[in-house]
Amino acid sequence: MLDMHGNSTKSLRQDLLKQRSEFMASPDYAQTEERLIGVLNQFLINQGQALNTIALYCPIQNEIDLRPTLLDWAKGQTHRQLALPFAKEDKHLDFYLWQEGDVLSPSKHGVPEPTPSNLQRPKILPDCIFLPCVGWSESENKKRYWRLGYGGGYFDRTLALLKKLGRQPICIGIGFEWQKLDGAKWSAQPHDEALTYMLTESGLRP
Repeated sequence: MLDMHGNSTKSLRQDLLKQRSEFMASPDYAQTEERLIGVLNQFLINQGQALNTIALYCPIQNEIDLRPTLLDWAKGQTHRQLALPFAKEDKHLDFYLWQEGDVLSPSKHGVPEPTPSNLQRPKILPDCIFLPCVGWSESENKKRYWRLGYGGGYFDRTLALLKKLGRQPICIGIGFEWQKLDGAKWSAQPHDEALTYMLTESGLRP
């Protein structure tokens, strides 16, 4: 489904976003989305009991929407909380508690974000972070997964800082199988932070 793009990450990213838009409008999308959400539900059944706070994202540019599934996970469980990222000026992320119906404001990149001044939604460090992927790759030893995002580097900087502080949440990439990239198309750079898992419609890759 992917064409060769030489060494242009920007061109690759643009084509992947175009293909994601086309895929969302295709007859196969609904079934594929259902399968991915099924994998997510299985993860929550198997490992969700050990989690207290999950950071998700507000979908943009045809990203798959995890909010209904994660709201169900948190519903009626006072110890389970959800959080959304807030992009800071230093290009790191903070995470703030989020509940359905909260008023969000668009960032300069157009991403709906929580309001840091809302004292009822404090800043927290989540146990688990779901990261939407424009593309993704798997290292040769089959044990590490890498995310191609939008190019801002916010997640990588944040995860690197948390690692330095000795605090490493579970990081799960969210994407489709057709978004997988081989080394001829894209390779992770030294500043890229590895994912804990990659979750697609085919399963959870440890």
